[in-house]
Amino acid sequence: MQKIPADRHLKIGGLIFPNMDQCDFTGPFEALSRIPNSTFHTLWKNKEIVRDMRGMQLVADTSFDEAPQLDVLLVPGGYGQEEAAADETVLAFIRQQAEHALYVYSVCTGALLCGAAGLLHGRRATTHWTAMEVLPLYGAVPSEERVVIDGNYVSAGGVTSGIDGSLVLASLLRGERLAKELQLYMAYDPQPPFDAGSPATAPSDILSTVRARASQITEQRLASARQYAERALDLA
Repeated sequence: MQKIPADRHLKIGGLIFPNMDQCDFTGPFEALSRIPNSTFHTLWKNKEIVRDMRGMQLVADTSFDEAPQLDVLLVPGGYGQEEAAADETVLAFIRQQAEHALYVYSVCTGALLCGAAGLLHGRRATTHWTAMEVLPLYGAVPSEERVVIDGNYVSAGGVTSGIDGSLVLASLLRGERLAKELQLYMAYDPQPPFDAGSPATAPSDILSTVRARASQITEQRLASARQYAERALDLA
């Protein structure tokens, strides 16, 4: 694994946006903000309050205009990903940062936001299981792995896998020992009370219920991705 010299100060930034899933951001933040000799920037177009899907309030400390060139850009997901993916200011910022970043790191449906920015063509990627069928429309090769590394693009699956991915990313940046230290401090020792955390293990009635609950946003994501694919085809 690549390891960045300890004396190199790392600039890490996490995107926030309205109706995001805060856990996609706060899970990775817990690990990434603790990486030695680094600064973590919370990023949005402005410094106004942003509310996540459940109403939690978050505030950026760095606007897009103030942001330095980042070494790592974290892109979370959530229902608000659809609106963010239609905002050229957001997409341009992601593209600009991705051009020189050491790593772009998407969590959950943040992968679709990266896809809308044109970052996924020919890349292996993962996302939330309800959105896996959307990835190919952005030119990606979908993977059901919990964390996927393809060059300088790292993606994690649904919500809680953002913690896994952040520890993997920490190992890429500062080595495996540091990642293990972070894992221990966070007491990250998953022992889920139920074996229903993936479509492969969840009871069929639970799977049907959750799939139905997500059907509307899934259709919206598919429609947006099809529009992207059509535009990409026209430009080819």
